[in-house]
Amino acid sequence: MQRTATDHEHLSRAIELAARGTGRVHPNPVVGAVVVKNGEVVGEGWHEEFGGPHAERNAIAACGGADLTGATMYVSLEPCCHHGKTPPCTDAIIEAGIRRVVVASDDPTEKASGRGLGILRDEGIEVDVAGGELTARARLLNQAFRKHARTGRPWVLFKSAMTLDGKVATRTGDSKWISSEGSRELAHHWRAAVDAVVVGIGTALADDPQLTARIEGVTRQPRRVVFDSTARLPLDSKLIQQVSEIPLTVVVSRAAPRSATDAL
Repeated sequence: MQRTATDHEHLSRAIELAARGTGRVHPNPVVGAVVVKNGEVVGEGWHEEFGGPHAERNAIAACGGADLTGATMYVSLEPCCHHGKTPPCTDAIIEAGIRRVVVASDDPTEKASGRGLGILRDEGIEVDVAGGELTARARLLNQAFRKHARTGRPWVLFKSAMTLDGKVATRTGDSKWISSEGSRELAHHWRAAVDAVVVGIGTALADDPQLTARIEGVTRQPRRVVFDSTARLPLDSKLIQQVSEIPLTVVVSRAAPRSATDAL
C-alpha cells in the first residue's frame, strides 16, 4: 500500500515518542509506537525504561482494552520477535488483531533483523517499511545501538569548543566560556544519553569539571573517565568528591607513582 500524508504524520509522531526514552533504556534502542483505528489515534507508547514493556506493548495497553481488530500500528523500529526481559512484541501485535504495521527503520541485530517483519507477514499482517527522511530520523535516534550491533564497537562523540582561529582559551587561560548557552545545553543532553564522558588530565586540572548531565529529567549520570598517566588528579577535585554518587574511572600508566595511585 502506498503511504499517505496521514501515515507520515503518525510515523513521525512515533519517532517523537521514541526520543523520550533517550538515556533511560540502554542498552536497548529507543522506540515509539502509535495505534490508529478508523482514522483516530487510540493509543501511544514508548519504551520507558530498560527491562520494562516495549513501546508496542505500551501503546496497546494505552488503548484501554479497545477492540483493535483492523487497526494500524506505526512504530519507529522493527518490532522484536525474541524473548528477552519481555515477551516478543510481534506476539502482542498479532494477539491484538492489528491489521497493518508501518515501520520507520530496521533492527540491525542478528537476532531481529527482518525476522519480526517476516513473522507479521506470515500472519497476514500488512507490513510497510518507510524510507527517506523518516528512516533517517529514526536511525539517528539509535546511532549508538546501530553502531554496536553492526561492529561491536562503541559510538563516539567528540566535543570541542574553540574560536574560529582554533583557540580554546585566552593566552592567560582565564577565559571561561567559548561555547554558547545553547551548545552547552546540547552537551548536557549528550551526557545524559551516553555511557561515559572522557577527558584528559589537562582538562581535569584546568577546569575542575563535574562531567555530569545537569538538565531537567535526568535519571542516570554517565561514568566519568580521566586519562591521567601519572595519577595527578587532585583528591579534592569535584570528580573525586562525587565518586560515591557517580562512577569515576581514572586511567593511569605504569609510570604513575604507587603512592599516587594508592591515594586514588
